[in-house]
Amino acid sequence: MRVRALRTVGRKGIGAVVVGGRFGGRQAVRAARAGIRRTQRFPDLPELPEGTLVDLPGRGTVFAVDTGAPYPDAPTLLLFHGLATTSYLTWFSSIEELRPHYRLVMLDQRWHGRGILSDRFQIVDCVDDAAALLEFLGIDEVVAVGYSMGGALAQVFWRRHGDRTAGLVLASTAACWKMNLGDSLFYPMLGVANAALRSHYRHRVGLVHGALPEVPPPGTDLSEWAWAEFRSTSAWALPEVLGELGSFDAREWLPEIDVPTAVVITGRDYAIATSRQRELAAGIKDAKVYETPGGHASVVFDVERWRPVFLKAVDDVVERAHHSPRRIRERG
Repeated sequence: MRVRALRTVGRKGIGAVVVGGRFGGRQAVRAARAGIRRTQRFPDLPELPEGTLVDLPGRGTVFAVDTGAPYPDAPTLLLFHGLATTSYLTWFSSIEELRPHYRLVMLDQRWHGRGILSDRFQIVDCVDDAAALLEFLGIDEVVAVGYSMGGALAQVFWRRHGDRTAGLVLASTAACWKMNLGDSLFYPMLGVANAALRSHYRHRVGLVHGALPEVPPPGTDLSEWAWAEFRSTSAWALPEVLGELGSFDAREWLPEIDVPTAVVITGRDYAIATSRQRELAAGIKDAKVYETPGGHASVVFDVERWRPVFLKAVDDVVERAHHSPRRIRERG
């Protein structure tokens, strides 16, 4: 893999879309496309588990993946993806390493990829979709794993569905998106704009959503597959999603989290400041911290350094969850 070209995309393309409360719109998308096309050689795309459309009664139809248990009673990981991506695009680089040890469940979130196209994007709807999917699959308990935006969803999943949450792995994320004067000005203005333009956003997102095949087409060329998967989320979704993230604030109830938790910190993160990630970890009792040296898109663009640390964090949480007082009481 030509890492230099990938990093260029991460800084100027996808990374530019995701940074803080700001996004680069068409300019960022053009940069991502140019960066991908400049990269002439990619490894083969790892074999991905098949997904399918699932009808969640009363909620909508969503694209979901369930790898099944690799062995009896294998722990289940519920994987929440990041902003402006999809479940496949966030987690494809780690699936092969996780799948022999865990049952993996993931879904495209609302307004992303093949997720539910609702009237608006709300975090509580996303986590309730995930809970409904677990009910559909007959899964009682999971370790919730979230990257960036997915970390916020994982936190709220514990808050709303604590009986299903055995542990948390929170990567490159924070307890609050609105932390400084610039954010305090930006997000309210974005909220006003969203209220006026939401129906237009939804219409434009719907055009992209309606043109997608039911499931992502298979492929072996990573660059072509990644670009197609990236484009499956309309840039018109981003103001709506960022507006919702701007209202997210878990700081008051972080101390109530009572399940084993690991926080995976990206040490050179300019999208969600490393200091915010540390504050998240400090706010959760007995949370273990795992540090990686790269930037916000390390899950894709610095995977060789990021993935081993992430896997250790997952294994640690699963091990602690297995020996947690709640598990011991259930076994007794």
